[in-house]
Amino acid sequence: MILCVNLSPSLEVNIEVDSLSVGKVNKVISRRTFFTGKAMNVATGVSRLGAHALATGFMYEDNGRLFEQEMHKEGVTYKFVWNKGRVKEVYNFIDRRSMLTEVVDEATPIEEGKAETLLKTVADLSKNCKAVVISGYVPAGLPDDFMCKVLSVVPQNVIRVVDSDGDKLLKLVECGVDLVKPNLEELKRALGVKITDRDSLIRACEALLQKGAKRVLLSLGKQGAVICDGKQRLYCTSLNVAMNSTAGAGDAMVAAATKALADGAELKDILRCGVAAGTASVTLPDSISFLREKYEEILSMMTVKEI
Repeated sequence: MILCVNLSPSLEVNIEVDSLSVGKVNKVISRRTFFTGKAMNVATGVSRLGAHALATGFMYEDNGRLFEQEMHKEGVTYKFVWNKGRVKEVYNFIDRRSMLTEVVDEATPIEEGKAETLLKTVADLSKNCKAVVISGYVPAGLPDDFMCKVLSVVPQNVIRVVDSDGDKLLKLVECGVDLVKPNLEELKRALGVKITDRDSLIRACEALLQKGAKRVLLSLGKQGAVICDGKQRLYCTSLNVAMNSTAGAGDAMVAAATKALADGAELKDILRCGVAAGTASVTLPDSISFLREKYEEILSMMTVKEI
């Protein structure tokens, strides 16, 4: 079982309009609603790969039941810590010129005492899990080091996977993690470095290893990914596929890589699985995950080389 800890759920609505005019009536052409959050996206991917996914984290009373329905539909078990108020809502308006206008309604701050409840929940649930994934950002009302506190209650024999950004990424790595998955921009921001060639890229990955990560899985977008563990440096290129949506591609990579790691896979296969899932996810329009059939088709064509 893989536990996915989602601190910041988000209801995202993509609305296509012919044109967006302030102060006028705007007719909707199409509308897509996503019940998302990085760790919940990971849970969906894990479940689609046939593994048992368990989702936890904060949820909100006013519109959170919709997320439970989505998890149930995806075959994900869930146990949330409930708060008063509403989930963060994001409305993306896209007009015929492909201009994007984003309207964000932030979530209600976390109530007093709920953080401690979540820590107890994670401590209890993680005892029976092979791996725990923590990704996303810390919601309003909680200290910046809260994700580290979540990691601290996970038993030492449980695999720890993190996906975050900036200072939080470095703090999590320093807590000791089995796998960290930044993308190139996140890695540069976290370390405050420029990455201009292969050597500087490898040095940056190894800097995270020195800070406490056992493995670094670096997403390079459509160029594939690199994985390092201090002994091996491997690269896997992505396939040239039609890109319909990049939403959730990084979470798909985390899902497949975590499952492979929990299954005891070799480093090269962790990399292959991650790249295959990330690639499969971009082929689907209006989706935050991937189809297992497409994943397996792409996985069969993945090749890895040493760098």
